[in-house]
Order: sequence, then C-alpha cells, then structure tokens
Amino acid sequence: MASPPPSSSIAKGGDGIITTLHPDIIRALILTRLDGPDLASTACVSSYLRSLSTEENLWRDICCSTWPSLDHPRLKQVISTFPYGHRSFFYESFPFPNPQPPKPNVRGSLALATELISAVDIYYHGNPIYSKVVEMETSSSWFLSTPFRLNLLGEENPAPRSPIKYGSSNDDTWLKHLEENLSSSWIIVDPTREKAVNMSSKRAVSVERHWLTGDVQVRYGRVMEGDEGWGSSRELVACGVVVTCGEKGGEGEKMHVREVCMRMEDMDGKGLSGEESLVILERVMGSGRSWKGKGKGEKEKYEEFMAKKRERKERNSKKDRVLDLICIFSIFAACGAFCLNGFIVEDSDTIDSDDSCSELQEHSDCKDAHSGQEDVSSGSNDEVDFDMILSTLKGKSNLKSNWKLEGELLAAFGKYLEL
Repeated sequence: MASPPPSSSIAKGGDGIITTLHPDIIRALILTRLDGPDLASTACVSSYLRSLSTEENLWRDICCSTWPSLDHPRLKQVISTFPYGHRSFFYESFPFPNPQPPKPNVRGSLALATELISAVDIYYHGNPIYSKVVEMETSSSWFLSTPFRLNLLGEENPAPRSPIKYGSSNDDTWLKHLEENLSSSWIIVDPTREKAVNMSSKRAVSVERHWLTGDVQVRYGRVMEGDEGWGSSRELVACGVVVTCGEKGGEGEKMHVREVCMRMEDMDGKGLSGEESLVILERVMGSGRSWKGKGKGEKEKYEEFMAKKRERKERNSKKDRVLDLICIFSIFAACGAFCLNGFIVEDSDTIDSDDSCSELQEHSDCKDAHSGQEDVSSGSNDEVDFDMILSTLKGKSNLKSNWKLEGELLAAFGKYLEL
C-alpha cells in the first residue's frame, strides 16, 4: 500500500503531486466544484494553484451562480472594468463589510456617487426565486433631499417564480422556517468608483407578521456606525432590507414574494435622506472586508440596535415629560402672577377712588360754603327793592290776597303755584 506524501511536501505547496495532474483536469474536476471562499483559499496554497484559481472564467461562473442577477448586460460591462474582473467583484460583495469609525468632515471628503446599480436576489432553500437589477440616478436634488427608500415589486406584481409552500400549520414554526430558509442579497454597485457592497445580511434578523395585512415581513440588514458622534441620533445607522411575503388569489397554503424594499434609518427611527445615505454607502464601500466572520453576528447587532433605539426613545419621552411639566408650571405661574397683579391693581384703584371721592366731597363742601359766603356778602352789599316786587304781585287779578307783611308773602309762596 502506497504511503501518503510527507507533510513537508504539502506544506511547501505539494507541487510534486499537483504538477503531475493536467491543468484541464484540475480546472474541470476540482476548481469548478469549489465555491468562492474555497477557491480563494486554494489560490493561497501555491503559485501553481494560484495561476489556475485566478482565471476569469472560474470567477465569472461562481459570481453568476451565486447571484443570478449578474447575468445582465449593464452589470457585465461594469464588472469588466473592475481591476480583476469578477474576482474583484466577489471580494467586494461576498464578505461582510468592516467599516472603520467615521472620520471628521466625512461629507466634505467624499465625492458622492452620481449613479448606483442594485442587484437583488431572493433565495428559498438556496434556490433563487427572484432576481432584479435596478439602475438609479443619484445626482438629482429630488433624490438627495427625499428619504432614501428603494421599492421593488408590488402587490399587483409579485415574484414570477415558484411560490413558497407552507411547511407547518403552526405560525411560530412557519416563521422560524422562513427565518432559516429564506435568504436575500442586495448588492449596490458604484460604476464610477468600481466599488460594490452587499447591504443585506446572509440570514434574517427578524421575522414577523404585519399587524394589519397579515403578510409575513422578513427583515435583513446591517448595522453600521453613522456619520455623527456618540449620543446623536446617527451614532448608529441600520440599513434594512424587508421581504414581504403573502398569499395570492386565495391559493391557500402558498405564499409569494410581494415586495422587496430597502431603507436606512437612524436611532430615532427617522429615515435618512438620499444624500445622508450616499455618505454612509460610500464610506462602507471604501472600508475593508472581513472574511473570517469574527465578532457579533448581524442578528445580534440588530437586536442591540433595537435595544438602544428603545432606550433612546424612553430617554426622549422622559425629557418631553419634564419639558411638559415645566411648561405647565410656567403657565400656572404666569396666570397666578397675572391674577395677583389684577387684585392688587383693583384694591389700589378702590383706595384711590375713595381718597379722590373724599377729596372731591371736601372740595365741594368748601365750594358750597364759599358760595354761601359770597351770597351772604352779595346780599349784604346789594339792596333788594321788596316794595316794588310786592306791588307787582298784588296787581295780578288771579291772586286774591292782600299782603301787608313779608311773612304773609312767604306763606303765600307755599299756597299759590304762580308765585
């Protein structure tokens, strides 16, 4: 029985064994059976295998089998401009992005993309059930100022491929089944910078039914560091890809992909604008990649993001309640001060009116007294001819009285109205 090759020969690359095989045999029977990560690892074994493992045909087949949406004329043309073709595209799109902390003035240092291409693929049990390519013009003022949201499909235009069959009548079991077997890929390509990034997580981060329609919403996404510092609403940013599945036309135990959408939100739940989203995307595209998958998974990161989002919401609610109490207290204080000021003014007006009345009364009394003194003085100074007045009154025919004394005249004043 032949002994295995020495370990030293394998450590040096095993060229003594590999080189005995024809290159076509290695390509056809070995390299074509490998996926992208295994093919990249094979290229690190020896210079001979590297020369065979870096051929464009191998990487083109791997990329197209991994992402069926790449079989598109525009994407083929864009990928051909990458430094190493499909191999560079696979390196950009397959592993997890590993963005670095945001740098100061990141908006001023980055040239925002004027065009983006989205390559979307949905898989069920590892088989593609939907693929689509969308080209977006991102330099318009409308795109930069409106919330960043990309919608594919719709309720009237579901995915045309095979439907998803119910695996269990238990709803929790069915949702768990979708979480484990329904996957997505959303690659965003910048044709100008020759960069790409996959913004969808490999597995779902949450699965739930919509409270109104009853459709199943499977969420994928990535949590990234935002473009603002600690404590701000964009300390962390979540890019979410939501795949909505629902029944079509009463087919019973079958579901179709109704809608696929992407949006970015901050820790307040506010959607980022197109300009803000481009800043995040450009920074992620320019960051490194992590092939080993160390650290926390996307689901764990998403759950931490949601927990911090709830904590921030509670803090903001407490601040709003404190502000409301301060406003209410200020209103009551202002009303109390206004009412107290009104009472003080009314009391002072009453006192002032009493003082003025007393002054007026004293003034009028003094005036009456003074006028009486003037009348007395005028009466003493001016002599009144009572004899002439009496003779005139006695001459009236309708007054039948004979007055001899002034007392009789005064008594007649009360008897005759004419007097």
